[in-house]
Amino acid sequence: MNRRKFVKRALLAALLLHSAAGWSARFVLPTAGNDLVGELKLVTASRDATLLDIARSYDVGQDEIQIANPQADRWLPGEGTAVLIPSRYILPDARRRGLVLNLPEMRIYHFPATGRGTAAVVDTYPASVGRMDWKTPLGETRIVRKQRNPSWTPPASIRKEAAAAGTALPDVIPPGPDNPLGDYALRLGLPGYLIHGTNKPYGVGMRVTHGCVRLLPEDIEELFDHVAVGTPVQILNQPVKTGWHDGVLYIEVHPPLDEDDAPAGNLLRFTLEQVYAELEKRTVVLDGQALRSAVEERHGVPVAVSKPGLIGRPIGNPLFR
Repeated sequence: MNRRKFVKRALLAALLLHSAAGWSARFVLPTAGNDLVGELKLVTASRDATLLDIARSYDVGQDEIQIANPQADRWLPGEGTAVLIPSRYILPDARRRGLVLNLPEMRIYHFPATGRGTAAVVDTYPASVGRMDWKTPLGETRIVRKQRNPSWTPPASIRKEAAAAGTALPDVIPPGPDNPLGDYALRLGLPGYLIHGTNKPYGVGMRVTHGCVRLLPEDIEELFDHVAVGTPVQILNQPVKTGWHDGVLYIEVHPPLDEDDAPAGNLLRFTLEQVYAELEKRTVVLDGQALRSAVEERHGVPVAVSKPGLIGRPIGNPLFR
């Protein structure tokens, strides 16, 4: 049994969560014209489980689990507390190949190559990305090198920052438990940027890195074995994702990046622009209240914003019906 499966089973057994059986981070890609994968789950916390324990056991990031459960206490939600697992996703608006990282979502999608007669699938993992003053760059790149047990050479900028905080970093940190890269690293074609593991797994799913992409130890171990040098990587900024499922339009709204002025300044207008672009493809009647609520709450889960079975061009502003 690989470490990913061992850790997940151990955590689930310890937390005594309901509805855990059958969870998977791998989904069969939807049929043509559909964009959603996965399903939402409602689990029950045990007495000693923290929200972060629950998040890791379901491969959900720290910020993801918190925005999906804004009323739950991070450290002790309490025995019997219902916790929503935000494990349903609208696939990002990108080519479905290689790796796709959506920064506001702090989630990476892997679209592995499939052979003839094999169903196309997607794997997805929570990720930490660069904080505001150390941004993860947008754009397209590739994996240029794979490393097991990497050493870390802190760049001068990071050594300077650490020194200002009263910590002296060595020139090189060898492989081992003190290495912040963890046990696996995928070097990108962007000099100085990597997708790697971590020795601080409970920080995964936050903007805490110096620009690199950080995955849970069990996730990077699995991903490392399934990607090759040359795999394309797309890094996106999509705080609002739109997609279709069985003729119904869905939106998934995440808090925009702090430095992203366009959606942060008027998220409602930004979302409407995305929605009306979708209505150029199919015409449906919008559910204005559902759309408004999704924007206001920004819970990061797909929300249906059109009415099933109703087709027609919306009249006026759908937010005020």
